[in-house]
Amino acid sequence: EVQLQAYGGGLVQPGGSLRLSCVVYGLTFGDYAIGWFRQAPGKEREGVACISSRDGAVYYADSMKGQFTMSADNAKTTVYLQRNSLKPEDTAVYYCALDEEPFVCSMNGYLEGAYWGQGTLVTVSS
Repeated sequence: EVQLQAYGGGLVQPGGSLRLSCVVYGLTFGDYAIGWFRQAPGKEREGVACISSRDGAVYYADSMKGQFTMSADNAKTTVYLQRNSLKPEDTAVYYCALDEEPFVCSMNGYLEGAYWGQGTLVTVSS
């Protein structure tokens, strides 16, 4: 069974940085994509970025371009999300999800059928 586990959340001061990790266990897919999503308090879940297992291409949601950097290990079973200059509005639960590339990279925050991690809370506050 495919499982995703996100790590790295916590309390961060404004202006600080975060680096989240997501590890995929039990992977049996051929081609797939892994995406990062976030849900701020009282808001809908939104896509941040995704990475393709085929060629390692990274795609960002339009609203997230220039703010986040997504990367992965060579095996594409551990992905990372880096964000500098954090703001209080970056406070959210950050999720990772795995599915076929067209679905994950649609940045739809409510993918049905995808494998979702449990989320990791990032709180940006002084």
